[in-house]
Amino acid sequence: MKKILLVLLFVLFNAICFAQVKTQTVTKSSILFHIKNLGITVDGTLTGFKGEIKFDEANLPGSSILASVETNTIDTDNGTRNDHLKSDSYFDVTKYPNITLKSVSFKHIAGNKFTGTFNLTIKDKTNTVTIPFTYTETGSVAEFKGEFQIERTDYGVGGHSLVMSNDVIIDLDLTTSK
Repeated sequence: MKKILLVLLFVLFNAICFAQVKTQTVTKSSILFHIKNLGITVDGTLTGFKGEIKFDEANLPGSSILASVETNTIDTDNGTRNDHLKSDSYFDVTKYPNITLKSVSFKHIAGNKFTGTFNLTIKDKTNTVTIPFTYTETGSVAEFKGEFQIERTDYGVGGHSLVMSNDVIIDLDLTTSK
């Protein structure tokens, strides 16, 4: 009897520990950034999102997110500014075509609120960032919404400036089908 119980516990433990989290398909993405320049907030977008999202709020250790955006898609609604941002002084889109975000861990805060620890890589410089986000499921659709701040100079984006802020706020909004 003890052997049967031990075998059943072992099987149950393995099923729980090695349960696969299903990959979610991204159906819509929005990546916005905001930075102050001469005291005026400049807004922009990045597109070309690609990602592999495996998120299960009941299995955070088994969850993962690996995402990237194409740097040459940067758009601030000003062609001259966009060209400047694509140059080697800023994003150097020829040499560094992608910005990547890779999850390290997730933590449940309360309700639909979570935080994720991620490795963010811009121009081959990787730093750890914490992103608070909400995760909401409605039927077969899930939505991730988050906002975080980085220091642009930590990634070698632009030089030191008296008129441009180092602080960049990034807003993420992803919709996935499950």
